[in-house]
Amino acid sequence: MFYRKKTRKINIGGIVIGGGSPVVVQSMTNTDTRDLKATIRQIKALEEAGCEIIRVAVPDMESAGNLSKIKKAIKIPLVADIHFDWKLAVEAVRQGVDKLRINPGNIGSEEKVREVVKAAKSAGIPIRIGLNAGSLKTVHSERTHEGKARKLVASAFEHIRILEENDFFDIVVSLKASDVLTTVKAYRILAGTVNYPLHLGITEAGSLFRGAIKSSVGLGILLNEGLGDTIRVSLTADPLEEVKAAYQILQSLEMRSTGIELISCPTCSRCEVDLIKIVNELENRLSQLHNIISAKYAKKPLKVAVMGCVVNGPGEAKEADIGIAGGKRTGILFENGEITGELKPDQWVDTLVKMILRRK
Repeated sequence: MFYRKKTRKINIGGIVIGGGSPVVVQSMTNTDTRDLKATIRQIKALEEAGCEIIRVAVPDMESAGNLSKIKKAIKIPLVADIHFDWKLAVEAVRQGVDKLRINPGNIGSEEKVREVVKAAKSAGIPIRIGLNAGSLKTVHSERTHEGKARKLVASAFEHIRILEENDFFDIVVSLKASDVLTTVKAYRILAGTVNYPLHLGITEAGSLFRGAIKSSVGLGILLNEGLGDTIRVSLTADPLEEVKAAYQILQSLEMRSTGIELISCPTCSRCEVDLIKIVNELENRLSQLHNIISAKYAKKPLKVAVMGCVVNGPGEAKEADIGIAGGKRTGILFENGEITGELKPDQWVDTLVKMILRRK
């Protein structure tokens, strides 16, 4: 296990971040917060997938008015995402949210920020200073990654100062840009000067494919350097994909576990089953059962191999706790190194899920 920077402990609705606590996985709804049923439904699905803190956009007072109802219906801490109108932040606090995320670049004057701080302090909830390069005019004139990073950090210092001058220290900071190099440089600079918890992300990272790769590179670098207390993988995709990607990043660094180590081959012309479809379906099913499976295999992840042909398939399947080696429109099932049956391809996913859930 590598060194992790010790940061200040912050309590977010019962979840402690910082101080060496496990890195927490966050996501954000993409429903209209005014649509109460849709928002709650999405959060519940994210909870099942392992999301530990959820953020919702609060663009108007109608959305703010739903926050207390949302909070009562969910199990994980609720964060209000505020832009432009400080009054929305104050109302979100009244509604009982567990944390505020404000972007000081667009929240208004210093006096308005102070009003938000005053409300949060009274309620005993933390504030994330969420800086995005795209919303800070001072960053736009810079042409180098180093220059942009330093402008982001300078803005963070300025807003940390406002909070600290109001005797407020339950602060989380994020410094996001849409490119990896600016983001990494900004976090490195800030981490060397403050001990507040850091929320990591590459903002506007892109599609599921591009965004997951960009986020994996950027977050992987920072996490491997011991930085970061919470993460969000920002994708132009279903938020469930953000949670799945976040856990895979953390699992690849052995920082968190989904409970399953899934091994599958890249396929070739020898493969006579639709392995790509099978593995994608299996991953989706396992994601929906994240909380159950990760708790069940918390101490030792279960190794599951899903292989397409007879070249490496039998060896990998035999070495796994549970494995299937594909043949001609069939599959040989292994458990603990022993052959236990033969399955048609349309039985693979259901059988594997049942075996994973029933093992002791």
